[in-house]
Amino acid sequence: MILKGIIDCDFTNYKYPVLTLEFPRCNFKCDKLNKCQICQNSSLAAEPDININLETIWNLYQQNPLTKGFCCQGLEPLDTVDDLLDFIYYIRKIKQCDDDIVIYTGYNKDEVVKFIYQITSYKNIIIKWGRYIMNQLSHYDEVLGISLASNNQYGEKIS
Repeated sequence: MILKGIIDCDFTNYKYPVLTLEFPRCNFKCDKLNKCQICQNSSLAAEPDININLETIWNLYQQNPLTKGFCCQGLEPLDTVDDLLDFIYYIRKIKQCDDDIVIYTGYNKDEVVKFIYQITSYKNIIIKWGRYIMNQLSHYDEVLGISLASNNQYGEKIS
């Protein structure tokens, strides 16, 4: 699996500590919406790719007694959807782990209907939807248990 990075114990992106995977690609749709470069992850795009296997990710997760789930973010997980689906399958079917998997995306639900269909059979999938829009008030999201930067963004438990 190709990533930009891993945060082995992340306390900022979910209500529980999670192991966070930073995905390597994005089409920078938020920048296009705002007509300027605003992405907080722009510098991440310049980081070198790392190749890491799923077993190594699993071992990192298992070795940390604090983490209670996974967060997929980074650049845009849905822009490397095959790797994301492989990861979800591995955690759910191979490792038989139903801990929360949180996916941060700048897409809206109507843009990724096929993806939603592909994940509905898996338990405990939570998605943060919506592009960042400049000059919006942040708001607390009950599902994620954190504040989000734009009032159009929200968390949803898919399954």
